[in-house]
Amino acid sequence: MRRLYRVRRTLNYLNLSTPLGLLLVRLGGARRTAGPDGLILAYGYRVPFPVAGAFTVGNVVLTRSPEGSLTESLVRHEGRHASQYMLCAGLPMLPLYVVAVVVSVLVCGDPASWNVFERLANLEEGNYIRKSPWWLRKKL
Repeated sequence: MRRLYRVRRTLNYLNLSTPLGLLLVRLGGARRTAGPDGLILAYGYRVPFPVAGAFTVGNVVLTRSPEGSLTESLVRHEGRHASQYMLCAGLPMLPLYVVAVVVSVLVCGDPASWNVFERLANLEEGNYIRKSPWWLRKKL
């Protein structure tokens, strides 16, 4: 494992984001397995929130899907979110992410298209579609 990923794994434990992710695995009844680059993949998450097909808390990637269903590109996307947790000092990422969702909804009516965290994680790898701001759309 590259040094960056070892540092990310350690800092996300220390900033409590990965322990929170592991608590969600437990509460959501998911099965966890070791993933690439120090990530922990958790399949079969049973809680209906959030709505996303996969989401990351610290170094933990949670999905409702069965084991083996995460694509390589989606895991890369979620790995970038793990790095964002490290850069945001862990748990402060959660309210910052909510603010980014609100901004994106106001700009284009979509929670991801103008969300800075999703854009930096590569929208397309996260299976999101780019939508233009509402003021640039053609009127019918």
